[in-house]
Amino acid sequence: MVIAEIQYASATDVDRAARSAHQAYLDWREVPVVDRVQLLYRYKALLEQHWSELAQVLSDENGKLLDDAKAEVRRGIQMVEVACGMPSLMMGDSLNDVASGIDCKTIRQPIGVCAGITPFNFPAMVPMWMFPFALACGNAFILKPSEKVPLTAVRAVELLNQAGLPPGLMHLIHGEKAAVDALLHHPLIRAISFVGSTPVAKYIYATAAAEGKRVQALGGAKNHIVVMPDADMPKTVEGIIASAFGAAGQRCLANSVLVPVGDAAGPLLDLLVKQTKSGFEMASLITADHAQRVRGYIDKGIAEGAVALCDGRNGSGRFVGPTIFDAVTREMTIAREEIFGPVLAVMRVATLNDAIELVNRSPFGNATSIFTASGKSAREYSSRVEAGMVGVNIGVAAPMAFFPFAGWKNSFFGDLHAHGKDAVSFYTEQKVIMSRWF
Repeated sequence: MVIAEIQYASATDVDRAARSAHQAYLDWREVPVVDRVQLLYRYKALLEQHWSELAQVLSDENGKLLDDAKAEVRRGIQMVEVACGMPSLMMGDSLNDVASGIDCKTIRQPIGVCAGITPFNFPAMVPMWMFPFALACGNAFILKPSEKVPLTAVRAVELLNQAGLPPGLMHLIHGEKAAVDALLHHPLIRAISFVGSTPVAKYIYATAAAEGKRVQALGGAKNHIVVMPDADMPKTVEGIIASAFGAAGQRCLANSVLVPVGDAAGPLLDLLVKQTKSGFEMASLITADHAQRVRGYIDKGIAEGAVALCDGRNGSGRFVGPTIFDAVTREMTIAREEIFGPVLAVMRVATLNDAIELVNRSPFGNATSIFTASGKSAREYSSRVEAGMVGVNIGVAAPMAFFPFAGWKNSFFGDLHAHGKDAVSFYTEQKVIMSRWF
């Protein structure tokens, strides 16, 4: 079903947007930061007022459950709230008499026109990881959302305009690779933020960095959830189901590999399979083609020798049901590749050390979780595991807006992560001023 049509941007359209944004930036950077954030205060109020409406737009075009869409919009609003604190977040340091009669201070200044390229799975939240921070820091911004979900971004930017956005300061463009390449190569665009798959993140990073741009490129994941024998099994199963099957598995924080340690496997899997087969509300996948791709991974898991405890292939169209595989080995495709669907691979290990070694062999390092009643086990796992975000008795280790989204390894390319204090550093240049008066 077609619910909307959009016009793709050409390289000429991108050039026009970049030039317009640059002109607007020259005025915006001179506006005091305490005045810049007034725009975001008004924007936050409008987002609160239109929260349900924006969530409905998101749900309609993405297929996400309405409650999940509302939660996503709420997370986006939290990003705007944090960006409203920019007068404090941009503060520098100072020290008098670093030498006789000489003082030193640091200040932060905006960098210019920034661009964001965002995915289909969180069309409200992920753009708000970017443009509220960029604008509050004094920059202009160009947003290119996924062509699969353009309407959420359209409505979000309409509300920003309603809040009093200065003309030309933010542009919304649509398109595929041609539009992306135009952004990556444009000389007036100083910084690129991207969220998507690892192959594309690598391309974005390499291309934009070669053009001298600042880049943060968030890629894919293959996250593991470790369960110790002493874990609270009912609570653990709740966490696993929410993590593996929430958003139909279409998120980079989904834990798609379950690692029961020792005697945890028996009672854990019995309860997990029972709860999964009892049924729960779940979203559809983004397209029928993607659903078919996910079914192909299930086919491949069975062909390679994994045991399907729950098989979600009975769904039709865009829907694939929750799928659980046992007896998965590390050589299997479903153990190694990001599926981006509701497929959970179970890989049993004997000890916590074995679990850590299994997780650390992955080329990805986005997030992981451990469920345990032992502070010692949780501390050891959190310290030794090679992932940027760790949940302890939490299935989805999603950081709040004032902390960074800290992926590692092939899950992130760049130096400064999305949102939190990293966003302030990413969207500003630091300047050191030494002064002496005669």
